[in-house]
Amino acid sequence: MSTAVPSSTMDRLGGLAGLGKKNPFAGLRWRRLEEPLGFIKLLEWLFAIFAFGSCGSYSGETAATVMCKSEADTEIKLISVPFGYPFRLYRQRYEMPACDDMERRILHLTGDFSAPAEFFVTMGVFAFLYAMFALVIYLRFHEEYTKIRRLPIVDLCVTGAFTFLWLVAASAWGKGLMDVKVATQPSSLVSSMPLCQMEKATCNAGSSPYFALANISVLFGFLNFIIWAANIWFVFKETTWSKKPASKEESAERGEVEDH
Repeated sequence: MSTAVPSSTMDRLGGLAGLGKKNPFAGLRWRRLEEPLGFIKLLEWLFAIFAFGSCGSYSGETAATVMCKSEADTEIKLISVPFGYPFRLYRQRYEMPACDDMERRILHLTGDFSAPAEFFVTMGVFAFLYAMFALVIYLRFHEEYTKIRRLPIVDLCVTGAFTFLWLVAASAWGKGLMDVKVATQPSSLVSSMPLCQMEKATCNAGSSPYFALANISVLFGFLNFIIWAANIWFVFKETTWSKKPASKEESAERGEVEDH
């Protein structure tokens, strides 16, 4: 015995099936990416990823060699100290070898450069999130963006704030990276070991750390500043401040047209 399914139930099931097949990107107008405002927002989104990604994923290593001068111990000992983001170097420990009657000691690198590095990465993450949010608004809700006068003004204020913060973050991280390079030089590692200041051992600087990825992060930091600064003009053009108020003659003509 078959039971008929009500038509209302079938309509609901059909509606749910249609929602599952609906393309979530159908409402996005991708052609707006060809306009300056949309294209620059896309660049802001991408460059923010490169900035915080290259800084947050950096890791390096500094090294030195120690050879005791005693005849009983002529082995060359390699000391390598890894470090990386967030560059709290004072937490990076290494073991200083012993010569003759000396004891092995646990030493640490010197310096804490986490403040500029973490500020730079945090800045990049927030810029990435805002650029993605602004892209969705611009591509999906552009009509509301132009109709609601406050939205372009808020966008202008936020863009100006990010421009200033990118300059501060890139400059601070650039200075912090220079200090990291000085603190992690192999010569600095040699000079920090008391054994190397005595005549019991011969110490030589090892391979220097590679800072290519960290240098790229600073570069993208200043590129972000330039892009966000350039975007101020295009966002300003969307505000009511850049539009001339209608003259009395134009307002009168519009009123006559509406009356007719």
